[in-house]
Amino acid sequence: MSLMSLTAAELGKKIQAKEVTAVEAAKEALAQIREKEAVLNSFVTVDEEDALRRAAEVQKKIERGELTGPLAGVPVAIKDNMCTQGMLTTCSSKILYNFKPTYSAEAVLNLEKAGTVMIGKTNMDEFAMGSTTETSAFGVTRNPWNPEHVTGGSSGGSCA
Repeated sequence: MSLMSLTAAELGKKIQAKEVTAVEAAKEALAQIREKEAVLNSFVTVDEEDALRRAAEVQKKIERGELTGPLAGVPVAIKDNMCTQGMLTTCSSKILYNFKPTYSAEAVLNLEKAGTVMIGKTNMDEFAMGSTTETSAFGVTRNPWNPEHVTGGSSGGSCA
């Protein structure tokens, strides 16, 4: 069974039970992105190096008993309109092609405190002003079950 077929809660339980590590979960998530991204176009930014560094750091905290929550070690993707310190945040617009915030949104900080591992930023309608993820400067996000269709919603990258 693929780890990516589990819910976040199920994966978190497996990590806490030491059936799998945060690093293994991150590697599997990144492998799935590499395998499917050319068709789906669900990510604007993927940071493999930082994701693996963060996963190793989180795993050490889990092993020391410092991170015991249900999301500790779980890989997550952040919608590209959420500020992430030092990571490109474009809102899927060419206008923000080089914007790297000096701070992170509170929601992102809370996910970090919970021990999640951010793997990247997901595609969306430009400035979330749409309903199909077809108006992104980074291209259309495709539906994983039928790539001839779009995912729908302004959060299409997150959905895919």
